Order: sequence, then structure tokens, then C-alpha cells
Amino acid sequence: MKIGVIIMGLIEYLTSHKMFLSDRDIEKIIKSGEITLKPFDVHKLQPASYDISLGNKFVINDAHTTSFIDPANRVFPKTHEINIKDGGAFVLHPGVSILGYSKEYFGSDHYLIEVNGKSSLARIGLLVHNSAAMINPGHFLHVALELCNLNNVPIILRPGMAIAQITFSTLSSETEQNYREKGRYAKNNVVGFIPPKIILKKKSSKPRRAKWSGKK
Repeated sequence: MKIGVIIMGLIEYLTSHKMFLSDRDIEKIIKSGEITLKPFDVHKLQPASYDISLGNKFVINDAHTTSFIDPANRVFPKTHEINIKDGGAFVLHPGVSILGYSKEYFGSDHYLIEVNGKSSLARIGLLVHNSAAMINPGHFLHVALELCNLNNVPIILRPGMAIAQITFSTLSSETEQNYREKGRYAKNNVVGFIPPKIILKKKSSKPRRAKWSGKK
């Protein structure tokens, strides 16, 4: 009786708690092909995570033509892309929020991936994601990084710098849904905000862009 209770408790624990992959398992599973990570550098492995680098593309709001953002009414800012060459620099000013992207392309059909900040960057006030840390199974991408300067002085961002770390955890069972079919950003991750599909079905009109009123 006691053995049965212990076994049932162990099964419940294993299926209700995330189990993160260690460095040796990350490397092994990448080599097996169950996790895609390109380019892969064994020197970027941490004990239970992998360091990813900042890419060259940034998406920035056009503040001079945007008076407000109202997501509920599908009013979004105009944006533009900036590409910084390797060796160049992007100056992120205090209080400014932009999108950056990882150099690495990664994803998995079998594991849950999460993006986490690095302590060294958090201590200087650089936020690398506001809340969107989870990458669903079936989503393969150059991850969008929600970069924000919480400091009171500018922070220099350079393509190729270590910007975040990703972890890999097991799933309790195979998923019924796949992000390739359900995900808003499955086809193009290098964009700004895309409304949820339920909203898109209810409203067939195109997303509006906030316009500068000209009033001070």
C-alpha cells in the first residue's frame, strides 16, 4: 500500500513539475535534432541554459507620428526597422522600449523553451523581455526581445553581445496543438503587435495606426 502511494506521488510530481534540461542534455538533444539551435556553440552552454546573442535587426516606434497606442481598439504605432552592422552600436536611451532579435534561430516540437534575462544586464537596468518569455512547441524563430532601458543613462547595445539565456523543459505529454498552425507569429516573427486571432475574426477591418493630431 505504501509503495503504491509513493509511486503515485512520484508520477504526480513528475507530471506536474517542469524538469529543466542540464547542459549535457541540451547538447545531446541538439545533436539528436529534437531541438534546433543555429548556430550552436558549446562554449555558450551554462549549467542549465544556453546564452543567446543580440542580432542586427531592431524595430522602433515612430514617436513623432504616434500620439497614443490603444490595443483594445486596434490602434498601433507606426514602426520602422533599423539594421546595425556587426561592430556597430545602438544607443538605447532611458525609458525607451524597442524590439531586438536574437542572432540564433531555434525551436523544438518536443520541448518548452523559455527566455530569461542575464543578471549582469539586469543590474545595469536592461530589461530583455516584459512578459513574453515562453516559446511554444512548434515555434521556430529568431526570438523577439522586448528591450527596455530602466536606467537613467543610455545603454549601448552591440550586435553579437550576450543578451539573454534560454532554458529547455520537458512536457508532461505530446501537445495536441502545434504553433505552426495556431500561432500568430508562426509565419513572421519580425513584426510588432499582431492582434489575437479571435479579435481578427470579429473585426475584419485592418489595424489602424495612431496619427499625430498636430495639437500640443
